[in-house]
Parts: sequence; C-alpha cells; structure tokens
Amino acid sequence: MRGSTLTTNTIRTRPASGLALLGTELSVLFRRKRTWAMLAALAAVPILIAIAVRLTRSGSGGGAGPAFLDRIENNGLFVVFVALGVCVPLFLPLTVGVVAGDTIAGEASNGTLRYLLIAPAGRIRLLAVKYVGAAAFCLAATLVVCIAGALIGFALFPSGSVTILSGDTVSLGNALGRSLLVALYVTVSLLGLSAIGLFLSTLTDVPVGAMAATIILSVTSEVLDQLPQLGWLHPWLFSNYWLGFGDFLRDPISWANFVTNAELQGGYIIVFAALAYGRFAAKDILS
Repeated sequence: MRGSTLTTNTIRTRPASGLALLGTELSVLFRRKRTWAMLAALAAVPILIAIAVRLTRSGSGGGAGPAFLDRIENNGLFVVFVALGVCVPLFLPLTVGVVAGDTIAGEASNGTLRYLLIAPAGRIRLLAVKYVGAAAFCLAATLVVCIAGALIGFALFPSGSVTILSGDTVSLGNALGRSLLVALYVTVSLLGLSAIGLFLSTLTDVPVGAMAATIILSVTSEVLDQLPQLGWLHPWLFSNYWLGFGDFLRDPISWANFVTNAELQGGYIIVFAALAYGRFAAKDILS
C-alpha cells in the first residue's frame, strides 16, 4: 500500500517537474544580459528605420530600399513590416542561432549539463524544454520588432485606416490583427532553424561553435535560395518562405504560403529533433 502511494506520488510529480524545468529555462534565458542585449538590438532596427525616413522625408527612395518602405509616410504601421523585412534575412536568424546553439552546448560548457540529467529531467524532456525555450525566444524576438515598430511608427507618422497591398483599405484594428498574423508567420519560419541549432548544440561542448554553425547554415540557405540555377532545391530550403508574409496584407488573406511554410518547418523540426535525440541519447556526459 505504501509502495503504491509512493508510485502514485512519483507519477503525479513528473508533470510538475517538467513544468518547473521549463519555467527555470525560460527564467534563465530571459534574465541573461545577452538576451536583453539582442532584443534591444532588434528593437533598434525599426526605430532607426523610422527616424531615417522621418529625417529625410522621403520614404519612397525612388523605388529603392526594403519592401513597404515607400508606404511608411502614409501610415506608421508599415514600419513594422519594413523592419521585419530587414530583420528576417539576417538579424533574427543571427539571434536565434545564438540562443539555439547555446541550448545544450552552453550547459556542457558551464558544467551544469550533468547536474540537469541527474535531476529527474531525462534526456528527452531536457531536449524538449530546451527547444521550447528557443521557440519562445523566436516569438519574443519577433514581437519586440513588431511592438517597437508600431510604437515608433505611430509616434512619427500618421495612423488610422491602412491601405494594404491589394489596394483595399482596412481599419487600424484590422491592420493590427494582420500584423499579429505576420508575427506568427515569422515566428513559425524560425522554428526549423531553432531545431537545427538544437541538433548542432548536441555535437559540441563549445557553444560558440554551435552558434556559428547555425548562423552559417542560415546564411548558406539564403544564398542558395537566390541562385536561379538551384530552383529545384528552393522549396526544400528552410529559408525559402521566410518573406512570404505579404499574403497577410492582401484581401482576401491567402494562407497558402503560411501552410506550406509551416509544413516545411515541421519537417525540419521532426528530422533535426530526431537527430538531436539520437546524438544526445548516446552521448557521454562528462560535464
């Protein structure tokens, strides 16, 4: 009877230990000065864009510059979309690569990985928690760009009804809802890269190496995506649909790119999560 009670109590505490581990992971991640420095750098991008357009009073730039740049002076909400267009190819993957590459290798480097596995975490649960933490950073980083862009955009430029890409005019509330969909699209786009970074982080005890490898793979994917000779490969590259969020700025909204992108990122998550577990399960933890 007593053994039965102990078993029941043990089973009941397992979910709690998983939630506690996740809470600890998120707390540690978002208390790091490095995390806040990266988020501050991301927030600076839309601010610099808005100030530059405001000072020059020429958002069009003769047709040059990032997408949506010529629309900022008409409505400040477009600062969000310009900033995302600038951040998605480089700045967001760079910060995600730093966080994802540090997931396991960072613990090994600090000598805490062995302790985490001695605690009732388990390797599968630890990998899952680390990945959820990286995914949470993807969402936080994207929202920081969106919020900073909206605030500085409304402070320096007109707000109100928004003329979207299809030529239709929608209310500000509708446009803000679409901007949240864009943030969701960008977050989903970064999940595959996070899984790659998690896998690379299991290969080394040096976090800088995993971070650099993740960022290099991101840049390589984008370079390959620009070569027309490799058109057959483009649909399989995790970066191929990163800038497809413009579909949410048309009426009616098209979900085709979002669904295709989500399926592609899901495939990368499954493959690289399996590779990460295969590597991590057989790895001798010495630190």
